[in-house]
Amino acid sequence: MVPDVSTGSRTRGLLSYLFGPGRRDEHTDPHIVAAFAMPGLPDPGRAPLDQHHQLLDQLADYLDQPIRAREARLGKSVPQHVWHCPVRTAPGDRYLTDAEWAEVARRIVHATGIAPDGDDKGCRWIAVRHAEDHIHITATLVREDGRRPRNRGDGRRAQAECRKIEKELGLRQLNPGDGTAAPMPTSAEQAKAQRAGHRQTAKQWLQEQAQAVAATSRNEQEYFSTLAALGIHIRYRIGPETGDVLGYSLARPDDVNAQGDLVYFGGSTLAPDLSINRLRERLTIQQPTAPTLGAAEPDRWRQADTALRDTVRFAFPSRQHTDEETDAEPDSVVQAQAAAFGELLHTAALTAPTHARSELRSAATAFNRANRSRIRADHQQAAALRTAAKELLYGGGSGKDGAAAALLSTAVFVLIAIAHWHQNRGHRQQAAAAQQALVHLRTAYRQTAEPAITDLTRRTPTPNTTDRYAAQVHAAVPDHAERILADPSWPALATALAQAETSGQPPHRALTEAARQRELTTADRPAEVLLWRLHHATADHLDQRAHIARTRTGSRPTTPTPTIPATPTGRRPAQDPTRHR
Repeated sequence: MVPDVSTGSRTRGLLSYLFGPGRRDEHTDPHIVAAFAMPGLPDPGRAPLDQHHQLLDQLADYLDQPIRAREARLGKSVPQHVWHCPVRTAPGDRYLTDAEWAEVARRIVHATGIAPDGDDKGCRWIAVRHAEDHIHITATLVREDGRRPRNRGDGRRAQAECRKIEKELGLRQLNPGDGTAAPMPTSAEQAKAQRAGHRQTAKQWLQEQAQAVAATSRNEQEYFSTLAALGIHIRYRIGPETGDVLGYSLARPDDVNAQGDLVYFGGSTLAPDLSINRLRERLTIQQPTAPTLGAAEPDRWRQADTALRDTVRFAFPSRQHTDEETDAEPDSVVQAQAAAFGELLHTAALTAPTHARSELRSAATAFNRANRSRIRADHQQAAALRTAAKELLYGGGSGKDGAAAALLSTAVFVLIAIAHWHQNRGHRQQAAAAQQALVHLRTAYRQTAEPAITDLTRRTPTPNTTDRYAAQVHAAVPDHAERILADPSWPALATALAQAETSGQPPHRALTEAARQRELTTADRPAEVLLWRLHHATADHLDQRAHIARTRTGSRPTTPTPTIPATPTGRRPAQDPTRHR
């Protein structure tokens, strides 16, 4: 059950909408289900058509009487005096009767301080139902005694009351809000997007685009130049004395108001971590990397996998660690790691094998919500992972030889750990978003892993060699041996063991090291977990031997330099609209 509190200044205008046909004729049988005083209250929805407008005037006048009395007494108008709170059940919830909706309305006006139970001098209010799944509560924000209501925090209080109502009425129980979610699109914004043929409102579209661009940008200038290249209009807020950029706003190319002017949204309005100061915190924390002299261009997918496993220690405790020690990382550090992980999802979505990119984009978009919490991230603590995430865009390695599957296998485990971390701290909204992202990430992993596993399975060693490796599994990981050998991916793991042995790694030692990197108890497919650990270790081992060989021969391959697009400076670009402060 979702309430959405807002305020306005036109009682008659709001009533016209509530009792009217709706913007797309979606309102059916508008009528009052509850009010501060039901007997004798005019109901324009159930009156003859020729009386409709007259009754609307009467109802608006009746609700506004305390407003006019206060204005006459004080000699000034009451600002934003119309209180509006639609309340909607979740998809799949049962049908609520008018009587049940009436009780919901009474509880919400009580909880928000609009009209407390037993207080005869509360605000005047009505609840209108014009659809099966929701009502609209509207009130005028002056009490009968002439005072303003004590309704501070009414949105939060309405949410808390709805959580209680859901449980009592047997409705779907939604996660409690924490004030970090983006405001829901208004019906006007949604209707505008539909008229333009867009799936999302302008604000939602800008938020997704800006989040994706921030994840792939290495500095502030690159962030703005990429947004401009996408056709997004940028308006900078410039310091009057220094000329520095103090803030910015974005506008969708085709989003204009009634006057034909572009509609701009500030960065912090789109998302807190898109404010200019938060962006600078993220974008200045970089660790530029370059291959060692004489080394070949590294596979960035394996580098990102290494950074993910090394940086996010809270997700990879050693076997001796307890659960309490697992969660011992400071919250600011874990929040930073989660933010860098979100950037990794965005960059992986741009460079992964084509068939997995759609699901990775969906995972990255869903995970944006998991990153919005009240915890301030210490971005310095995740610099290595953030840099590795961005290097996916600018370095070598296609991720098509199993490196992408190995990285996504690690990412699945990390995302499970992040969801667990949010859940333990009562971050219900963020935990739910992480779980939603996990569904998409697992699909992307399977899409990426299956071709590689199929190829490894096709090259399984002879039965005698496979039996020898099975004995090594029993010796190295006895507690999980039966599950590993029963895993459908065991033949592929046998091939990976053969490759490791060929590279000079004894199978027992390779298995022991791979098992040490992550606990296997919670793994659905333990053979796959070991497979990608072995794949990664074998590739690293071969790289080391190749480096030694190149050093002996004196070969020094050059490293390609990524091309950085032209970028604006931090000062006001020519001919750009600005707002000075």
